[in-house]
Amino acid sequence: MISIIIPTLNEETVIEKILKSLRESRDNYEIIVSDGCSRDKTAEISRKYANKVVVYGGTKRQTIGKGRNDGAAVASGEYLVFLDADVSIKEPDVFFEKALRVFERNKGLVAITAYIRVLPEFETLSDKIIWWCINSSYIFFNNIIRTGGASGEFQMIKAEAFKKVGGFNEILIGGEDHELFRRLARVGKTHFEKSLTIYHTGRRGHKLGWPKFVGVLVLASLPIFIKRYFLKEWKEIR
Repeated sequence: MISIIIPTLNEETVIEKILKSLRESRDNYEIIVSDGCSRDKTAEISRKYANKVVVYGGTKRQTIGKGRNDGAAVASGEYLVFLDADVSIKEPDVFFEKALRVFERNKGLVAITAYIRVLPEFETLSDKIIWWCINSSYIFFNNIIRTGGASGEFQMIKAEAFKKVGGFNEILIGGEDHELFRRLARVGKTHFEKSLTIYHTGRRGHKLGWPKFVGVLVLASLPIFIKRYFLKEWKEIR
């Protein structure tokens, strides 16, 4: 089984699209929404489609790493797929059949990621350039120097490897997705699969502007390398 885990926070405007697409597919995916105590109808909408909806009950704001870990804690699949709420997958059954074949062909593989693109109806020239750079870096990290790296829009991980490394770092405000792949690369092989593409809205880059967003990404990722924290909060962009 594939367990698909989607962390959410006030995602009522986008969450139904991906959940409905997954639920209408032929394969029987386990769909888990891990909600960070949304103030809108995210949890209510999710319950119409998801097998499990986990709602955070803590007093401090949940980090996205904590949200993903909470979803993984109730998952029963052999493979854990982490998606963002605003992603879109064309033909999910075909997509995941290809993904599973990648694992079957590579017995030492523990995790894969894929091309990430902004949806064609929203994509700008800046989006194409920035995501070409990001995707190229992940090809380099995973397929060439083998140190691992990935964005949270799509990560597919063997459940046993995820448990072995202890899941996501819940302290990190950002960069927890890339940091997890770095640790996974130490227990097995990570891979960038060029035949797969995930689409998303590109909303953060569009609303903040790419120069500012790139700066935020850099600050969020620095603790991975120097163990010093620069961001207090990953701001909500809706």
